[in-house]
Amino acid sequence: MPLYEYHCDACEHEFEALQKMSDEPLVHCPACDEASLRKLVSAAGFRLKGDGWYETDFKSGKKRNLADSGSDSSTKKPEKTQ
Repeated sequence: MPLYEYHCDACEHEFEALQKMSDEPLVHCPACDEASLRKLVSAAGFRLKGDGWYETDFKSGKKRNLADSGSDSSTKKPEKTQ
């Protein structure tokens, strides 16, 4: 569930609320109980960038990053033996 930021226009109180995306926006301020809350627009807490997923601490052994380009054995052509 995402975190939403709210600001009260009456008392300037700001807080975050954990809500479902389908929930109605909050209206009453928990600090002053006035019906003057508005939802703030803020940046996401994370950003995806780059060519793919990075390796994590959970990988071990010969497991590799899927973003390795050209080094995957499934993309290599089999060598001809004579």
